[in-house]
Amino acid sequence: MNFKNHEELLKMVKGKPNRVIVPGANNEEVLEACKMGIENRLISGGILIGPEAEIKKCARKVGIDVSIFEIKNENDVSRMADRAVELIKAGAGDFLVKGLVDTRFYMKAILRKDIGAVKEGSVLSHFVLFETANYGKLFALTDAAIIIKPTLEEKVKILNNAIDVMKMLGVAKPRISVVCPVEKVNPKIPSTLDAEALVKMSKEGKIRDCVIEGPYDVYITFSKKLAEEKGIKDGLVPGEADIVLLPDLDSANPVYKAISFFGAGMKSSTILVGANFPVILPSRTDSPITKLHSIALASYMKEVNKSAARPVGNSGV
Repeated sequence: MNFKNHEELLKMVKGKPNRVIVPGANNEEVLEACKMGIENRLISGGILIGPEAEIKKCARKVGIDVSIFEIKNENDVSRMADRAVELIKAGAGDFLVKGLVDTRFYMKAILRKDIGAVKEGSVLSHFVLFETANYGKLFALTDAAIIIKPTLEEKVKILNNAIDVMKMLGVAKPRISVVCPVEKVNPKIPSTLDAEALVKMSKEGKIRDCVIEGPYDVYITFSKKLAEEKGIKDGLVPGEADIVLLPDLDSANPVYKAISFFGAGMKSSTILVGANFPVILPSRTDSPITKLHSIALASYMKEVNKSAARPVGNSGV
């Protein structure tokens, strides 16, 4: 990992400001995050979309100077999301930050075929990067917000999205735990059958640049000692997991929120992956600092993509 914690991430992107596009900017929490982004030199301006009078009222409460932003007056929530992705496609901003708009409208806009944000055959998935006091490294959890009941094929795509992000963060070969209720394959528990299939795919090279193990429970995933007590002595993932794949939304979303609420020393950043530009998809209950960290993560990914696209110079010979 190119940074050890979210504080280091913030330092790495400070002074590399971005133009953000915020549909549903009539929201104090998202404007507070934008204010923190400006103070940390992550945001230089952008476009705020929503009811103009409400945006300005929220801005006064938060104490943010919105004069550096363009405000586009819009009262229809669905149209806010549509205008946001249209502006991104036109190059008017670097990435989206979700404000007070329903996720379904946000997703529908991003998935518009005329926008071309998502490659044919790909999926959008939720990626949260967690930092906690009880685990010695940053780890990602997926998919806690988008795909309700992923098929095996969709789980492969979710993992590929997460692997791509982890590689951008400097983890060349992420260690992945497929988390299930039990650590043994049980035909009566479908998630364990998927875990067995994903491990086999990884060994056969069908899912590349990673190590996949499972089915593992949470204890095995995060503790080598507990894994050994349960008879798993030669695993590469226990206590070293970089990515945690949960079975479905019913399990992933409560785990995501439980860690966010109860996790000692918890810090997180969350984005939507699978699109050709960074998309920030915070929960309405996420704190402004989580939204700030999410902006930092999106900024970091933008810088990595910019470096990868930069042509390599020749020696002049």
